[in-house]
Amino acid sequence: MRTHEAQCCSRPAMPGPRRLTYGYKDVAFAPYGDHVREMRRLFVLELLSMRRVQAAWDAREAQVDKLVENLSRAGPNPVALNEHIFGAVDGIIGTVVFGKLYGTEHFKMQFLDMLSEAMDMLGSFSAEDFFPNAAGRLADRLTGLVARRDRIFRRLDAFFDAVIDQHLSTTCSKLDGENCRSDLVQALIELWKGNGSAVPFTRDHVKAMLFDTFVSGINTSAVTMVWAMSEMIQHPGVLKNVQDEIRAVVGSKQRASRDDMSKLKNLKMVVKETLRMDPPLTLLLPRETIQQVNISGYDDPANTRIIVNTWAISRDPNIWKDPEEFKPERFIGSNTDFNGKHFEFMPFGSGRRICPGMAMAVTNMEFILANLLYCFEWELPEGVAKEDISMEEAGSLAFQKKTPLMLVPRRYQTASC
Repeated sequence: MRTHEAQCCSRPAMPGPRRLTYGYKDVAFAPYGDHVREMRRLFVLELLSMRRVQAAWDAREAQVDKLVENLSRAGPNPVALNEHIFGAVDGIIGTVVFGKLYGTEHFKMQFLDMLSEAMDMLGSFSAEDFFPNAAGRLADRLTGLVARRDRIFRRLDAFFDAVIDQHLSTTCSKLDGENCRSDLVQALIELWKGNGSAVPFTRDHVKAMLFDTFVSGINTSAVTMVWAMSEMIQHPGVLKNVQDEIRAVVGSKQRASRDDMSKLKNLKMVVKETLRMDPPLTLLLPRETIQQVNISGYDDPANTRIIVNTWAISRDPNIWKDPEEFKPERFIGSNTDFNGKHFEFMPFGSGRRICPGMAMAVTNMEFILANLLYCFEWELPEGVAKEDISMEEAGSLAFQKKTPLMLVPRRYQTASC
């Protein structure tokens, strides 16, 4: 990932991702080449444009306000916090990508149902992945995997077509200004229609990029925040330190703002420690060698699949002291970060294939957590001790808590939120 990164930065051919990304017209699963470089450049450019950054902050603030309101109505009854967190992240990403169209519950539930199926498919076992021949393909057909994959693809494809057609049929007046078409769908459509790309960009490219955005943008961020809250509830001292810091910085404001985020050092360490102990992807998306390469004395031919176990690396006792213990303070005075430059800690990957949405994901996590901890005191349901919280994992592509995190939110009395 450093010395031989140029020879180990491609992706293996896998039938599931190939089908769901329209023949690798995306960024995450596509083999490395001119297409990936250009798509990644365009994707980052769009996400980091001033218009998109502002739209993302507007969406964050609106979704956090909605989250706080919903939790306030629920208290003092126990809530399944994972559902509320998932809804907030989904609302942010959905608004940035689809715009105001994502405001209807029917639209959201229809898409989330399909996305959940697609996530399970990407993380499931495929015989063709390991036996890329007629026998592997036959096995997948006999088990019904191919039929299920095609069914998921057809549903997603019809959904994306409907979204694109709705954007194409919408007209904007000069009075609407930039806010009329500030979502990612419209930006991608403009690239398709205007040929603003150095490589061919078609309608299928638009759909593949939308698929990438949701697969990487919603589930992983929400899962990480649930793990963070689970860890803090089990470590009351850590929870109190983070809440004290947030409330000292925010003061008497209605909620934490974007300007407060850079001052929340303890919160940032909690997010780091959560990503270390419970990375959203225990195995990074597989890589493949482009040519023969010698690694640690072993000659690996071209097209060798490489699996990076980031969970094992971040819990390696030869690298980390007390790796099985949740200790955010381990990052005090440390320059170790998840930006891909420190190979002992890379939940988002590294190098040419690092997650392009990393900045968006981290900002969403920190902002939502800051406001959850500022506006509420969190307690366990009556009769439940912190030792009773199950930390058992479940999942395939992204590993989440097997059982929902049930907590009681009580409004922080001196906060005006």
